[in-house]
Amino acid sequence: MSRGRSDAEDVVQETYLRAWKYYSSFESGSNCRAWLFSIMFNVINGRKGKEAKQPETPLGDDEITDYQQSNVVVAFDPIKQIQGREVLEATSLLHTEQRSVLWLVAVEEFSYKEAAEILDIPIGTVMSRLHRARRELRRLLMAERASGTSG
Repeated sequence: MSRGRSDAEDVVQETYLRAWKYYSSFESGSNCRAWLFSIMFNVINGRKGKEAKQPETPLGDDEITDYQQSNVVVAFDPIKQIQGREVLEATSLLHTEQRSVLWLVAVEEFSYKEAAEILDIPIGTVMSRLHRARRELRRLLMAERASGTSG
């Protein structure tokens, strides 16, 4: 969700600082993980204005090393297999709104309702963005595969 490892570390640090500062606003018995993700997305959205002038770039080798260790494969059909690096690079090309929903639901395994609460959007918007994100990710991966540019 960030531009690189350093930026991600800054976001996490700011998230924990805000959580500590505003811990009194946490409702006991509620989902702490969802509360932290809400804070994190607020931090990320707050940085958007500062970074709007900088174009997004695909992840570099150092940012995806941890993901490659498990040699993750995502299959869209039984014949073609796509490497984790390709998925990460294609995901970085999605619109921020789509990438956020995809990350929360597909990777972090939040329910649609939880993702809607974290992002402060209607559940129908979560479903719509998720559908569009999956469709666009599939298109990007198949286009990359067809062009033979993957390494």
